[in-house]
Amino acid sequence: MTGHNNSSQMRAALQPEESSGQACSSSSSHSSSTLHPCSREVKLQREDGSSCCPLNELKHFSQGDTKLGPLTFSRTHSVLVDVAVFNRGGGLVPQPGKDMWHSNFVKMPTSPSSVMIKSGFIKSSQTSRWEVISKKLSALAKKTTASVEDVEEAVMKYNPKYKGQWSFDALDSFVKVMPEIESYFHTLIPKMAALALKLPECVKKAVPLLRSGSSASVSLSQAQISCLLANAFFCTYPHRNATGGNSEFHRFPSINFTRLFGQWSLRKKEKLRAVLHYFQVVTDERTKPDGLVTFERRCFRDTEMPDWRHCKETMDKLHVTSHGTIETDGRGLLQVDFASCWVGGGVLGAGLVQEEILFLLNPELILSRLFTEKLGDNEVLVITGSQQFSRCSGYGDSFEWAGPHEDDLHRDQWSRLKRKIVAIDAVHYKHKRDQYTMTQVNRELNKAFCGFKGRDLNEPDIATGRWGCGAFNGDPQLKAVIQLMAAAAARRGVAFFTFHDEELKQGLQSMHSLLTDEGTTVGNLYKLLEDYCAVQRASGGPHVDLFHFIRTTLRPSRSQL
Repeated sequence: MTGHNNSSQMRAALQPEESSGQACSSSSSHSSSTLHPCSREVKLQREDGSSCCPLNELKHFSQGDTKLGPLTFSRTHSVLVDVAVFNRGGGLVPQPGKDMWHSNFVKMPTSPSSVMIKSGFIKSSQTSRWEVISKKLSALAKKTTASVEDVEEAVMKYNPKYKGQWSFDALDSFVKVMPEIESYFHTLIPKMAALALKLPECVKKAVPLLRSGSSASVSLSQAQISCLLANAFFCTYPHRNATGGNSEFHRFPSINFTRLFGQWSLRKKEKLRAVLHYFQVVTDERTKPDGLVTFERRCFRDTEMPDWRHCKETMDKLHVTSHGTIETDGRGLLQVDFASCWVGGGVLGAGLVQEEILFLLNPELILSRLFTEKLGDNEVLVITGSQQFSRCSGYGDSFEWAGPHEDDLHRDQWSRLKRKIVAIDAVHYKHKRDQYTMTQVNRELNKAFCGFKGRDLNEPDIATGRWGCGAFNGDPQLKAVIQLMAAAAARRGVAFFTFHDEELKQGLQSMHSLLTDEGTTVGNLYKLLEDYCAVQRASGGPHVDLFHFIRTTLRPSRSQL
């Protein structure tokens, strides 16, 4: 039974559940020859409690590598390396270009239009901001060792407006409380300053902003990214420090590292360990990476969204586990970043949940904050080719940097590591009850679909989990069902990591088996969510369990046994 349920079935869903049952226990009446492939896997492996299908049965990069052809640029794809040189095997060299002091491009610290202001007037037409920056960073680069005080003195010289406002106590405490860090920190800072100084020769072409409302992408070499991030560390980017509603870049995340340097905490200590390890790798000639990374903003029109009530797709493959992580066990899949609409969230501040951890393990992701405008409801950011530099343990206050990571992923034709990450932002609910409306369900369905929809059928399956279910107050069962629906509409399988939530794992495993056995379409499930939201908001009583509601609706007689 997959049709629209009646009122008696809705009332039944509100009754206490006598038994949750074992995973896939409801599938016994069906012959294996008629089951969905994942359901067959459940029958074969039910005794050891494994999920619907093994992880290796999902489509990984290595299984579905698309032939890219020569690297090309277009009206919507900006490439900051010389395409002709790359395509004839000459490596990654900067693409010549010109500075663009324009609202559609990053305003660079090297631009002649970036000038130092004193008392409201231009001090000198010959005194550009970059002259001051390069003078201070050159002095740092020439040192054998440099201190936190040297960093502060340099940064404040070309950011005098913020004297007395910016604090460096976290950076200072970091060095003092970790004696093993002190020696390498003092020798690393001059190398980082030298890296930042390479900006005029490393990035010669204007960097476009990925503006809201348009699909566009930018590809940069990892060397260019490291240079741009070194400038973020030394806070050189103009017009990026003001955060007020009238400021020029108020719809962009912060990029200068000022917030990371102040307000000492144990979280900041671990963040700085990850960030400085990245710079240690990229400033070493023996270990610096040599590849390309693509940042792509995807914007979908309303006409590109599924008609959810009438969608005929059925559930695709599912691997669900309470162990492992998206970052480690989801290698080779499309990895979901549980993003803030301001990509990177609090990575440069106090935040330290899934998105911030992902950005710390893969610091090249931080560069997206330089040019990615706040994401709209129909937009996602896809990053292809970022490198993982670190390992970690824990989450939030328990997060710890756990050492270097040697990334052994293969590269595609464009010299990008075979890692693809999609940033999709969930709605932040002040009150949990606010999510039980179809307006909110539609928003999350559409957002997930935007992230899951591939360019072709050869793209890898999805690694995701408790999206928006932490500080954003999302209902784990509802968010899981929404993601399964969006993945089915996008025709992609899912690896779902419940992050030690064994109850969610068992419930989702059982639910997926029921939906596949019944042949429930996305449209059928959408109608069930309509009824569920109505019941949830009308009950006025205890929370209604979504999985129980679906079970009692699809199989009312069995649920009451």
